[in-house]
Amino acid sequence: MDGQTSLPVAIIGAGPVGLAAAAHLLERGLEPLILEAGPTAGAAIEQWRHIRLFSPWRYNLDAATVRLLEASGWETPRLTALPYGGELVDDYLAPLAALPALSCRLQTGARVVSVTRQGIDKTHSRNRENTPFTVRVQDTDGAVREITAAGVIDASGTWSTRNPLGTSGLPAKGESAADGRISSPLPDVLGRDRDSFAGCRVLVVGAGHSAANTLINLADLTKAEPGTTILWAIRGASAAKVYGGGDLDGLPARGQLGSRLRRLVEAGTIELHTGFGISSFKSLDSHVTIEAVDGRTLDADIIVPCTGFRPDLDILRELRLELDPAVEAPRELGPNLGLPETGVCSTDAGSSCDVPAAATASAGSEADGCCTVPEPVLIGFQTGLAHGRSGNN
Repeated sequence: MDGQTSLPVAIIGAGPVGLAAAAHLLERGLEPLILEAGPTAGAAIEQWRHIRLFSPWRYNLDAATVRLLEASGWETPRLTALPYGGELVDDYLAPLAALPALSCRLQTGARVVSVTRQGIDKTHSRNRENTPFTVRVQDTDGAVREITAAGVIDASGTWSTRNPLGTSGLPAKGESAADGRISSPLPDVLGRDRDSFAGCRVLVVGAGHSAANTLINLADLTKAEPGTTILWAIRGASAAKVYGGGDLDGLPARGQLGSRLRRLVEAGTIELHTGFGISSFKSLDSHVTIEAVDGRTLDADIIVPCTGFRPDLDILRELRLELDPAVEAPRELGPNLGLPETGVCSTDAGSSCDVPAAATASAGSEADGCCTVPEPVLIGFQTGLAHGRSGNN
């Protein structure tokens, strides 16, 4: 950023990472400008405020933001407590965004629609690394403006771009036509969205912890609404990866989540369909029929897509990016993404050894097995912030 020190660093998104990035920039004497598409900081988390995290507060607080907050008299939450999404917003992000040091640098209702180098397109290399960025922003009133920035940190997250329900990374046939029967990825089935699920045949698709949370909440709903039927479809041959390692899990709450889910399946409260790769949707007036690749079918009134998320890279099309080809994260960060061990083998995002590690790993073999957990690599700020750009993006 030589010669550009008078320009701000644009941060896309005012979630935990975006606000942490701003705090780190301030500590380094740099000027952040935070651009948030939603009406408030943490707008995406607001949509799943009813979900309790399985990671305690100590994994969700950034050191630089804590230093800013404590200077204002803020009290650190109990670090071992498990916050709900709403608590993460109300007790951390909202007071952080309200601090004078950040509030004057935060613009809400400001959606970034594209990022490029000022005056040059993607094909031009001459003097590229010394050319500032142009960030095009659309405000809630539809007005479009441009900001010149010394650098850009994309902390927009992935919430707005879910993975499709079909196999091979593509939407299933008829998926778009069935959109009216597909809910948000983490619906509030016991609160805001209760009427959409009570007494219905609900199909949850996916084998992650988002699916586990939704399935358990639906099981609670059946106690008051016994006409509710819960179907669960996963592509794999076993749900062992979702059940986790129980007491072997490095995050106890995550292990408890999986153990409770297993009990609900074994009790018949949840009807599990394994090896169910979705081929097509057939929308009818009364319901939708979901067909698997092998010809099996399920009928549902509403579908919950818990198939994960991916970044929206369209706004960065004019930049030169170096991304991990599998997860579209920064190349150096992608292979090292991880949380404390689950106690279950997991070779990648799409498959699993499907058995607890203790059942298969012999003494001294862990380093060679699929359960090896890589050491995290810090990229740039200690929050793991970086976009994976090359030096001449």
